[in-house]
Amino acid sequence: MTEIRTPVIIVNFKVYSEVEGPGAVRLAKECESVALVKKANIVVCPPMVELSKVASAVTVPVFSQHVDNKSPGSITGYVSPQSVKAAGAKGTLINHAEHRMPPQDIVAAIEACRKLGLVSVVCTDTAETSAAMAAFSPDFIAVEPPELIGGDISVTTADPTIVSRTVEMVRKVDPKVKVLCGAGVKNGKDVRAALDLGAYGVLLASGVVKAKDIKAALQDLVSAL
Repeated sequence: MTEIRTPVIIVNFKVYSEVEGPGAVRLAKECESVALVKKANIVVCPPMVELSKVASAVTVPVFSQHVDNKSPGSITGYVSPQSVKAAGAKGTLINHAEHRMPPQDIVAAIEACRKLGLVSVVCTDTAETSAAMAAFSPDFIAVEPPELIGGDISVTTADPTIVSRTVEMVRKVDPKVKVLCGAGVKNGKDVRAALDLGAYGVLLASGVVKAKDIKAALQDLVSAL
């Protein structure tokens, strides 16, 4: 199993136009540069079509944005956990708000990742669903209220109790599961607030990918670790 050091910043590239083609490697290298200089823990999640290219280009951990509950074989258009590992990924997001999965597929994906040594980051929307997912012992749970994703207000500002309640409820189910905070995270202040609320790091996208000065944005984020 790959060990991801915490506190950690996971940067989800999504499929923004900025990371099409060579843009994905370019952004991953920016993340790598800041991680090395600042001795910070940064994970990158490039678009699926760039996964192998990015994984071979940087030394920071690379995660897939998704895996399907599918075994290798005749599964045109799907993504097996095995193919993600073969591409060089060290882990994967599961059940992101923009790619929801049925509960049984989430559980199967967690189990498949565990067998393959892939780190699993299950995305949830409430403290209650986080606690339910904790029963299946993913490595991380990233709580992200959907209405705040991509916005300018962090969940730590809009409703910090979502984070603190998630941390409390997940610990009661499985204290080994680490909680991350997502939705609206943009700067070091948001990261610091998440850590103070008991989270082990953050999951964000536009705060980095859409930043006018990417290096400055990353440096601000890691300054709070």
